[in-house]
Amino acid sequence: MGPIMLDVHGTSLTAEDKEILQHPLVGGLILFTRNYESPAQIADLTQQIRKASGNDILIAVDHEGGRVQRFREGFSAIPAMGSILTKANNNIDQAKVLAKHCGALMALEVQAVGIDISFAPVLDINDISDVIGDRAFHQQPDLVTTLAAAFIDGMSSAGMLATGKHFPGHGSVKADSHLELPIDSRSQEAILKQDILPFKALIQQQQLAALMPAHIIFPAFDSQAVGFSPYWLQQVLRKELSFDGVIFSDDLSMEGARAGGGYIERSEAAQQAGCDMLLLCNNRDAAVTVIDKANIEIKADSSVRLKRMLKTTQHTWTDLPNNVFWQQAQQHLV
Repeated sequence: MGPIMLDVHGTSLTAEDKEILQHPLVGGLILFTRNYESPAQIADLTQQIRKASGNDILIAVDHEGGRVQRFREGFSAIPAMGSILTKANNNIDQAKVLAKHCGALMALEVQAVGIDISFAPVLDINDISDVIGDRAFHQQPDLVTTLAAAFIDGMSSAGMLATGKHFPGHGSVKADSHLELPIDSRSQEAILKQDILPFKALIQQQQLAALMPAHIIFPAFDSQAVGFSPYWLQQVLRKELSFDGVIFSDDLSMEGARAGGGYIERSEAAQQAGCDMLLLCNNRDAAVTVIDKANIEIKADSSVRLKRMLKTTQHTWTDLPNNVFWQQAQQHLV
């Protein structure tokens, strides 16, 4: 599979979309709210995407719940992960059940319209970051781990693999990496004793098929932002934590990615650092430039990892009312 994930502008494919999807470097496509009108329409669009590609293509979306849920009308409203414990009256056992139903409901509905994965769950700590906030399960790393594990169990019951983000943690830095490059100047000890713990625990439990690194610099560890850092991606993730899943770059069009240089430089740097798939969103000209001019390879080991993320379920939207997991989730959430 090709290492580039891009996007399309509308609710159906243009001739240019179809042409670019055929390029061998393009192995993924991410969908946004602008691409959505209804479950039937988005299911038709994913079929168009697969037909136009002619190859294996990984279709993704950010559908976490709460304020980050790309499809709304027609889809079930999934609560913000940070509200789950409160909804369960601070009973952790009830919260785990609720989290599992949230994961199952999200995965069932997303895959029913032809999408392989949602980039979820968020494993950040709900500390001082406004862009994270209630997207995170909790302020305490152990509760983030516990509730995220339950959410992943729900995803797994529906046949979707989990992508943890934003490694090694975005919650304890104020700046929004969509708008600027955050620098987290805390000590190694502070980060290792808090933010990284959910990632480390869930990797050890073999619950994560993929990770997405943060566009953040942690000077106590390395001078490069995580997604461009061989230290973080190869030394820490691959060697120290023995992580063998997919590493998705976060969107390389974000302001936080400017640390990697221009689009060609940041794409090359992200792949060389260890990213298996490069997200190039909301800038078609930049994506075309990278495809045409960047020194980007189709790597065999990355292709193997990426193909694992493709959905294996065959259910459709009309099948959902008869699905036991969907029925149970509806009873708990609606």
